[in-house]
Amino acid sequence: MTTTEEIFVPLLDEGINVWRPTQAERLADGSYRVLPTPDYDPTDEVWEFPPDSRVICEMKRLSDGVVLTAVRFAESHRRTA
Repeated sequence: MTTTEEIFVPLLDEGINVWRPTQAERLADGSYRVLPTPDYDPTDEVWEFPPDSRVICEMKRLSDGVVLTAVRFAESHRRTA
């Protein structure tokens, strides 16, 4: 069963700090896979962590209160030969 949670993703090129709420799938390793909003338009909003990115999230105080925010890309577990 897939578990999704609301997370907030920072938007780029807005002039001020703007966070977009969206859903994310919680993965077994504790990271999250960012899911698009129903009206996601990459030409209208530039997400720091676009849909399908695997991210690490932390709780952060925003104007909406304390929320789960994407803070960095998750490291890949792939090994190089």
